Order: sequence, then C-alpha cells, then structure tokens
Amino acid sequence: MDNLNKARLLAVLVPAFLLGGAYVAQLGFGLPPCEMCWWQRYPHFAALGLGALAFFVPPARLWTMLAGLAIIGSGLIGGFHAGVEYGWWEGITACTKPATALDVLNTAAAPAVRCDVAPWDLFGISLAGFNFLISSLAGAAILAFAAYRK
Repeated sequence: MDNLNKARLLAVLVPAFLLGGAYVAQLGFGLPPCEMCWWQRYPHFAALGLGALAFFVPPARLWTMLAGLAIIGSGLIGGFHAGVEYGWWEGITACTKPATALDVLNTAAAPAVRCDVAPWDLFGISLAGFNFLISSLAGAAILAFAAYRK
C-alpha cells in the first residue's frame, strides 16, 4: 500500500474510531457530552467527509490533507478542553461556571454537563486528553503520509 492510500485510510478510520468511541461513551456508558465535547466532534465529522472525498474525487492528496488538518483541529480543541478539565486555564463557555440559584430554578439555563469536570479518565488522562493525543498524532501522520511522494 502506498503512502497516499495509507493516509486516505487513516483519514477515514481515525475520525470514525474516535466518533464511535465518543458515542459508545455517551450512549453505552451514560457519559453525556458537554459543549466542548461537541466542539471536538465537529472537525471529525468534517474529516470523515473529506476523507471519503479522497477516495472518489480528485485530487485525493488535497482532500486527505484537509481531513488531516480537521483531525488535528479536533485534537487542538481536545487539548484546550483537557486543560480546562485539569484546571490549567479557564474555559470560555457557560458550562464551566458554577450553577447559581437562578440557574437551578431555570433548568434550561443550567448547564447539563460541566466542561471543567472530566467524567472519566484512564491513567489520569480524560477523554478530551485522549482525543488530543490520538488526533494530533494521527493527523500529523496523515499529513506526513499524504505529503510524502516516492
């Protein structure tokens, strides 16, 4: 398999795997996503579409590299989200503020899931942290494979 085909395959499999894991966590294990979790999913949806285009619409290298950039984008959002969870910096959304008495009365305004609390971790790494690690490495690999020509 040549490098472009490896990159195209990664450009579809990586976001499919990560989105699949997110939905298993959400639907199978009852871990609903916060606002920043959703932000991480959007670039993966885009990467899936771009990766699929790379199989059917020329120039394949362009679509593959755009998918790789989208995957890296999701990873960067995941890195920011992980930093919010670990308390390294403050989040920029309403889901990181403590609920007030008014929020409790008005349940529509109360954040359903807080962005600054990791609902699950493995070896001290949250789901957002894993997205950062996997997406950054995979996205870089996709770009490297797609850019390399024999």
